[in-house]
Amino acid sequence: MTAPETALPPARVLRWKIAIFAIFLTSGLSIATWASRVPAIKDALGVDNIGVGALLMGAGVASILGLSLSTPVLARFGARRGMLASMFVFALGVLLIGIGTDVLASFPLVLVGLILFGLGNGSLDVMMNVEGTAIEQLQSKTILPLFHAFFSFGTVIGAAIGTVAVSWGVDVLWHTAFIAVLIAAIAIAAIANVPRRATVDPDPAEHGRGWRERLMASLEVWREPRTYALGVIMLGMAFAEGAANDWLALGIVEGHGGDEALGAAGLTVFSVAMTVVRVFGGPLVDRVGRVTVLRVLSATAAVGLLLFILAPNLPLVLVGAALWGVGASLGFPLGMSAAADDPARAAARVSAAATIGYVAFLAGPPVLGAISEAIGLLNTLWIIVALTVASGLASGAARPLSSDPSAPGVADGPAGDVTRR
Repeated sequence: MTAPETALPPARVLRWKIAIFAIFLTSGLSIATWASRVPAIKDALGVDNIGVGALLMGAGVASILGLSLSTPVLARFGARRGMLASMFVFALGVLLIGIGTDVLASFPLVLVGLILFGLGNGSLDVMMNVEGTAIEQLQSKTILPLFHAFFSFGTVIGAAIGTVAVSWGVDVLWHTAFIAVLIAAIAIAAIANVPRRATVDPDPAEHGRGWRERLMASLEVWREPRTYALGVIMLGMAFAEGAANDWLALGIVEGHGGDEALGAAGLTVFSVAMTVVRVFGGPLVDRVGRVTVLRVLSATAAVGLLLFILAPNLPLVLVGAALWGVGASLGFPLGMSAAADDPARAAARVSAAATIGYVAFLAGPPVLGAISEAIGLLNTLWIIVALTVASGLASGAARPLSSDPSAPGVADGPAGDVTRR
């Protein structure tokens, strides 16, 4: 880390941490805002599910592009300006979604809004995770799961605001305009509390290079075997989380004969279990080690999925949903944390890891849906069981690169030796 970071007073570090919490929350808030108004947007534009899928594809492709561009942006402009610009970009995207829906009823304008929305969120995803791992390394504590819990809190708040807006008959335009202004205000307030040059300096070899050279250099991490091993961890857990969000409720209804209310309750159980572990999981990681936690949680996810698939009654199905949520809770944040172990290449490695996770989130649900048409939804979930097991087998790749016993996720073994987990 840079010298100014290590000299930061505790109060300044606390403001920095709160700022990153707010940024994570804002990202979740923006995503839930779009998701809560999809039915109204679909009706206003007069499109079918294929049209909605095209909008989602635009946002997804833009998210991947944002992930790829984040490394050269971070190296060229720094975390403060990079995150501020990213938040303004997706705030503008949210606003354009509202204008395109209620003012112009324009599919192309809504698509442009979603492209900006995806581009800004994808770029911010890398930068805010790099900032979170910088704070981890400064404080020698695992706190990235807690940052991701605030993302979950943001989705809950966004969904609640969306529910209120729908029940009160608030137009999409006014709803999205309010959220866009709120995002911009949070961005300005949060960035003001992020220290200058807060993240580590990029690789010295990057200095003096142009945008093209920086972008090509950021792709070099894809040649590292550890990138793909971490990718397996994040792929399995991203599939597990994404599959729950899209198919858990339907699995209860169609696979176990529950009603829609019970399906929604099952998804709530999953979400609460996952969020609780993200809030309280950091100290556990510091105590027993990153790899041990990942192995235990991958086994927990597999057991939860098996119980969900095979349970003979609905109460056990809900227990399975809870274990599924616990198991899927920390794979993504700990994968991010492991990717950022080397500060000089943190942005590029986090970008690569996040790309794998995003691809799983985007491609996973449609693939599972197509397969379920042939073999049934519950049978399809066996694929997720296999992926969670693979994630556990690959967990050794998350072993901290640092040999410092005080580093996050490194535990002391006998006689003071660093335990290799």
